[in-house]
Amino acid sequence: MVEHSRREMSSEEFRHWGREVVDWLADYWEQVDRYPVQSQLSPGDVRCMLPESPPEDGEQFEALLRDVQEIIVPGLTHWQSPNFFAFFPANVSGPSVLGELLAAGLGVQGMLWATSPACTELETHVLDWLVDMLGLPRRFKSSGPGGGVIQDSASSATLCALLAARERASGMRCRDEGIGLPLVAYASTQAHSSVEKAAAIAGLGAGNLRLVQADEEFAMRADCLAQAVEEDRKAGRVPFFVCATVGTTSSLAVDPVSEIGRLCRRERLWLHVDAAMAGIAALCPEHRHLHDGLELADSYCVNPHKWMLTNFDCDCFYVADREPLLRALTVLPEYLRTVPSESGQVIDYRDWQIPLGRRFRALKLWFVIRYFGVAGLRRLVRTHVALAREFADWVSADPDFRLAAPPALNLVCFRHVRGDAANRELLERLNSSGQVYLTHTVLDGALALRLCVGQAQTERRHVLAAWELIRAVADGL
Repeated sequence: MVEHSRREMSSEEFRHWGREVVDWLADYWEQVDRYPVQSQLSPGDVRCMLPESPPEDGEQFEALLRDVQEIIVPGLTHWQSPNFFAFFPANVSGPSVLGELLAAGLGVQGMLWATSPACTELETHVLDWLVDMLGLPRRFKSSGPGGGVIQDSASSATLCALLAARERASGMRCRDEGIGLPLVAYASTQAHSSVEKAAAIAGLGAGNLRLVQADEEFAMRADCLAQAVEEDRKAGRVPFFVCATVGTTSSLAVDPVSEIGRLCRRERLWLHVDAAMAGIAALCPEHRHLHDGLELADSYCVNPHKWMLTNFDCDCFYVADREPLLRALTVLPEYLRTVPSESGQVIDYRDWQIPLGRRFRALKLWFVIRYFGVAGLRRLVRTHVALAREFADWVSADPDFRLAAPPALNLVCFRHVRGDAANRELLERLNSSGQVYLTHTVLDGALALRLCVGQAQTERRHVLAAWELIRAVADGL
């Protein structure tokens, strides 16, 4: 019998299928290492398994879960696999997922303090917690003129920082009158591509972003930055923004933030520090040196959704002075005016980001911090760093391989001695095996393989198995 269009799922059905979904996820996490890490499907395979038209009548929820298992899972690259060593991690945890579930079920739209005070105030409080947890400068706390906000990603944080810097450089006129100035921004040749995208979106143009030379360890050269700023000033241009990176995507190189910060203070440039993944390591006191010079920064971002057991998306973005950010992003139509907002006593996070609407992301971060505690999160970081160092030692001891960059935290960049063609073939064979997933980069003009240890379930046996597979595949080239 055909079942006709359904109404809302009943509470009893929701309870039943909610348990089924949680059970399915728990089983998935327990068995994820049995799947090929990288999807083995070809382009278009998933769509071929989907019906051409949506159903006219509602279907049983059981059918939806069955299709997840039969259609969706084969088309996934399994980021939660302990054999996932690609890119940077995107690890999750039970408390984080349950926090996300609660946030989704509550259905809060947290654009204003008035639309849910708890959504705003919890976010402010948890972001202040993270200042202490990471040893960040107190000027990033909400008790002063600065403060923190959860963005979707470091890309959005960079864009917001650039827009705030643009307003400050123009005397708060850019958003009303257009740029009108030959503004110039700076980043390392190793900086994330989001800096280039932010410059394009902000209307600077690619020609007004200077990519500064890096040193032999792939960190920005402060002397080359100073020279570029001087040359632009002499040419009548207006330097205004520098993005320094703590942990570059290619090699986890750390720019000399102290030296860059002193230059920015001298030249009155906005300094944004992107510490998307590496900043999480500062949970451990022995890694706090990564943030040396951060007291000179105007803004900073770090991603708990990479290396702190918090599911995507959750980027923590801080400013030392929120006034330029608010000036750049505030638009206040009558329908958003509220008495609390007009009083100036509350934060409206809609003014700290590009979109108007925002989810209750602080809930999952709060759950993670409370469930694991700072000690549990530190233990995760230390375990991954130790495993990566051991892997680097294995590479160093093997005559067929070389380290391509100094080992840093949980990332090892390495290459086979036979050159680019051999390394490309090695990477392709490793990933097509389904047993591991690695990515690559180019350092010093040569291809290098990247192995990043960061998934919650990764243990020494997984890293050792990856190394043994790498050596075995290399022997067969």
